[in-house]
Amino acid sequence: MRDIIFISHATPEDNEFTIWLASRLELMGYKVWIDKNELLGGEVFWQDIENAITKNAVKFLLVYSKNICYPSDPKQIKGGIQKEIDYAAAVVQNNPQLKDFFTILRIDDSPYDLFPGSKDLNQIPFTNNWAEGLGLLSKKFIKDEVPQLKDIVSSNAAEWYLEHYLIKNPIIHRKELYYTNWWTVENMPSAFFILRFANEKQASTVHSNNPTVLLVRSANCLVSFTENLDFDHLSDRDTFSIEPTEIFEIKISDLINGYNSEHFPTHRDAENHFKKLFKRALHNYLKSKQLMWYELANNNLAYYHTNASLPSSKVGFTYPFSEKKKKKQLFGKYLTVGKWHYGLSVRVVLHPFIGFKIKTHIVFSENGSKAIEDKGLQHAYRRKKGKRMFNEEWRDLLIAFITSLKNPDGVIALPTNTESKLVMKEMVEMYWSEYGYLDPKDLERQSIFAVNDGEEDQDIE
Repeated sequence: MRDIIFISHATPEDNEFTIWLASRLELMGYKVWIDKNELLGGEVFWQDIENAITKNAVKFLLVYSKNICYPSDPKQIKGGIQKEIDYAAAVVQNNPQLKDFFTILRIDDSPYDLFPGSKDLNQIPFTNNWAEGLGLLSKKFIKDEVPQLKDIVSSNAAEWYLEHYLIKNPIIHRKELYYTNWWTVENMPSAFFILRFANEKQASTVHSNNPTVLLVRSANCLVSFTENLDFDHLSDRDTFSIEPTEIFEIKISDLINGYNSEHFPTHRDAENHFKKLFKRALHNYLKSKQLMWYELANNNLAYYHTNASLPSSKVGFTYPFSEKKKKKQLFGKYLTVGKWHYGLSVRVVLHPFIGFKIKTHIVFSENGSKAIEDKGLQHAYRRKKGKRMFNEEWRDLLIAFITSLKNPDGVIALPTNTESKLVMKEMVEMYWSEYGYLDPKDLERQSIFAVNDGEEDQDIE
């Protein structure tokens, strides 16, 4: 059964279009054949190519551009392309039942008659817009009843491109700055307190009596950076004080260096209580800045901006160790769904330094505010948008997001109800390496996934 779409192209000049087209067709459910050895500049296996065209192909697509001819002789078709054209011509002659087997895809303004008979063949223009050309080609395939597969979830061509074709960008010896996902503390109180009460009800009551204090309740314990709480409780008849049975002051230095104790709070107890307190401090800060959050499958929260917290949607920043300035958009329109939002979730870490380990997310909302609750839809939209985002994009979004959290005085200070605030560094941890690599331009890699999906442009300055 003929069910393969064979794409013939002049290597290497038309590789970008060829891989883009192959990935698009595969995602539409068609079986596609491209010569991957030829894409890498390796040996061409003509027996495989001949069998694919003459025995298995239902359509032969010629990527038609000036590149199918020799640069020194614009009227002479390259040898390899001519062989594939000859194979296709033989199929047309021997299989008259195949409808429009040979199709030309014009991707530049080359003449219609680069080889004998070309102007008489079916030609589909991709010159103005690749997406428009793909739409015309798709309609043609449907009309000609070209076989399609079911349950297509990925593109072999795109995956192969990312895994093999980009090998041309090797690791090289050069000094390069790398950004981590560690966001650390610059200054903080020297100690925190664990206040233990007789029971959970007492702890809960005192917790409710101190709504403006950074406070975390865990069972019958309250954790805070201060021990000066309001312990007075007003009942229907009288006012009485609910005092803790024990107050433990734990120095941050002991928390980091470790200590031995067989009784509460053990070092593990101290770690767990501090992590909850530290995370709550960030949560309160982001809440005060009107950020929204979305509960992930692991019950962690992903925080993201909306128009309420960031009316312009764009944040300007300056690269570290450089005067280069840039702007990034942290949310915007997405298809007909609503909006996408760049977001962060965090996990508290104590070693090798105190801070947050960041994980990045893309969250989608219908109204620009509350996240879509259907996790399946969130996952599907995230894969679609995220697959076209690469190193530079993720890095810049992270820098822009942290920059957006600064107060008017340029610092990120989490309130602690003490004289000593919990101040975060204005940038993630970075390090210099003696090695780097030639990262392809993001737009080059995105081209194989490009679709006209109606997203707002992410302005870069």
